[in-house]
Amino acid sequence: MASSSPHSSNPHPKRVVVKLGTGVLTSGIGELNTARIAAVCAEIAALRARGTEVIVVSSGAVGLGMGRLRLAKKPKETSKKQACAAVGQSLLMQTWQAGFAPHGLTVAQVLLTHDDLRLRSRYLGVQETLRQLIRYGTIPIINENDTVSAAEIKFGDNDTLSALVASLTGAQHLVILSTAPGLVDLRGTKAIVPVVERITPEIEAMAGGTTSETATGGMISKIAAAKLATKSGCGVFIASGAEPEILARLLAGRGPGTFFVPSGLPLEAKKHWLAYFQRPTGTLSVNACAVPVLREQGRSLLAVGVTGARGEFAAGDIVNLAGPDGIVFARGKSGYGSDEIPALAGQQGAAVAALYPGRKRLEVIHRNDLVLL
Repeated sequence: MASSSPHSSNPHPKRVVVKLGTGVLTSGIGELNTARIAAVCAEIAALRARGTEVIVVSSGAVGLGMGRLRLAKKPKETSKKQACAAVGQSLLMQTWQAGFAPHGLTVAQVLLTHDDLRLRSRYLGVQETLRQLIRYGTIPIINENDTVSAAEIKFGDNDTLSALVASLTGAQHLVILSTAPGLVDLRGTKAIVPVVERITPEIEAMAGGTTSETATGGMISKIAAAKLATKSGCGVFIASGAEPEILARLLAGRGPGTFFVPSGLPLEAKKHWLAYFQRPTGTLSVNACAVPVLREQGRSLLAVGVTGARGEFAAGDIVNLAGPDGIVFARGKSGYGSDEIPALAGQQGAAVAALYPGRKRLEVIHRNDLVLL
């Protein structure tokens, strides 16, 4: 990657999130690659010495648990995968502490579920906890709490988790290290794409999944994570964790891999939380007149623009907004429950006021609680 690439102007960012996949940390099911982990720890310690704060998002708990329990294949049953995570998580943390101990650094375990970031009060609590851990000089090691995570509270993969962590901590860069050398143009030159200015359908089409017994996601999840993180103003690298001194090389603009350029206008913090940390519980359908009003004028969604609702949700829940074509274009906090929408849909303000005579705010979604996707 040429030194003139967009990220080379700031070789020592203030804060970096480093995500390491199971394939980087292990050399087989349950077999830790201690030499590689030691090398990563040395690199992170060097970044810390230059004033860069580092947060690690680490996979590997389930794979380590599988090894200790002598399982050759990842179990399909949730309870068995949770048991593998319970066994493996302590092994994972012991490994990280052993790797950082020669550098005089202390690690701090942080296990998260999606609910910890979906609920605003918990989100702020996680944010403040990470800030305090950094103030204490520790290296936070974050992983999904696979021991208790069920389908409805899972992030899905640690690529997504790392992007959310980068967003909530205001990191300048997210480095995703895996067995992949970067985004490869499989349909053309077969070369690594060095810089992605914008994630287009053509870029997404280059992605593929994973066949590993211990990994999840593959390049598909990494591009989805890059899309999320770049919209919060965070630059994203995807590179091979097997490359020597990869962190220093990437941050200096010399590393092999792919760099995703951050968006120039990150969303305001609350709206970014609404857009990306939430799982909508329903959808509001709006008419053709309401779409440009919301998109181009930044107005609130009024009942007159609503045509219906899908799903069950309560007042205060996060919902998607879809136009007449069914395409979701916005997300926001609904002021009404799904059972109230049929009576409100298409009504003018006077009619809504008559239905709710003591209510001060009549908007279905206030503009401060609405974000375009």
